[in-house]
Amino acid sequence: MVFELHLRTFVYSRLEKSLFFLIMDAIFEALDFVENPLYETIINDLLSQQYSVVEAFFSAEEVEILRQSLIKKHEDNAFKKAAIGNRFEETIVKSIRGDVILWMDESKADASEQLFFNKLNDLINYLNRTCFLGILQKEFHYALYPKGTYYKRHLDTFQNDNRRKLSFVCYLNEDGWLPENGGELALYLNENGQETEKIIYPFPGRVVIFESQIIEHEVRPVNKERLSITGWLKTR
Repeated sequence: MVFELHLRTFVYSRLEKSLFFLIMDAIFEALDFVENPLYETIINDLLSQQYSVVEAFFSAEEVEILRQSLIKKHEDNAFKKAAIGNRFEETIVKSIRGDVILWMDESKADASEQLFFNKLNDLINYLNRTCFLGILQKEFHYALYPKGTYYKRHLDTFQNDNRRKLSFVCYLNEDGWLPENGGELALYLNENGQETEKIIYPFPGRVVIFESQIIEHEVRPVNKERLSITGWLKTR
């Protein structure tokens, strides 16, 4: 009986200590939290309109580093024709999509790509911490649209894979990009039961984030080579 009492006391003590440490961890985590105004703007945009257009996610210097990384890899003939469908069931259909791409592997990222992933991971951690989105995976690629190409209206999710939650595009076009260069992103939105178009020009450094499973979109015909990094934040 005495042994049993001591055992229960020991177990309860361990449980109380575990609970104490969990509570203290939560308190210290809350104390360490610093609100990020840029990320809060993105969150508020997504909540109110299901997309966000950000002008200063990367600095001008960072954009140029990423741009040169894309150009160098394209010159090395590392790109391939983009397909439709997920990465396991791809089909190349030129009448739907005309860009060439190169998938990015974070585990093999060079210095310029690590710069990209570091900032992206910071955003993901913030979203998971504040919005409990459960973003556990991501996939990204460089994309280059040659003159005359486009990507017809589509949704960034598949019948056999609904893990994509947020689509993310960062434009890497040259300074002085003009609207007449084409390649604008058209988002098809539902506003009070009426479909409207939101036209977004691919100015250098501009980042667009939108809900993958809700917003249909297209890339309008390109009149001048159009560069970007495109990808998705995914659950599971």
